[in-house]
Amino acid sequence: MSAFLQQLPALLGVVIGAIGSYLVVVRGDRMRFRREQTARWEERRLAVYADYARSVKKTVTVTYRVAAGLGNDPHPDPLSLEEATPLLADATTGRDPSGEALIMLGSPEVVDRARAWVVVAMEMERFVRDGRRDPEAWQSLLERQRAGREGYYAAVRDDLGLPPGHSARWSVHANDQVSSQR
Repeated sequence: MSAFLQQLPALLGVVIGAIGSYLVVVRGDRMRFRREQTARWEERRLAVYADYARSVKKTVTVTYRVAAGLGNDPHPDPLSLEEATPLLADATTGRDPSGEALIMLGSPEVVDRARAWVVVAMEMERFVRDGRRDPEAWQSLLERQRAGREGYYAAVRDDLGLPPGHSARWSVHANDQVSSQR
């Protein structure tokens, strides 16, 4: 019995060490799992945010082209409303599912900014569908759309912890083609 008692402290040390090692490994695995899960959700949110931006930009780009056909915009590839109608319908159809994904995965701030941006895009669509010829009113819509897009991107960057990005506003000279500042 005395030999057992003499080895008991060493045995307890081994047991305590094994339990400690187990706890450290389990905690490390949990932390790694949480980091990986957070990274996966951030990747998914970024994909949803980018998909939504692309879907809104489809509507915006088509409205630019129709507005050019009406004489409101200098876009180099004008379209008639008749030619644009299926493109606008396709853009709207694509925007709806991406909007649902945005509502499901997006932060409240991003969703609010997305709504503000898409409302202006829908106003632009209504403007060209009505066949309006008013370059000043169109310019006002363009400025509101640019501000809406800028607000959306700022909210996305903030939500994902990214540094501030470019505003995508730069001057276009008269000799240049229409730039992607739109």
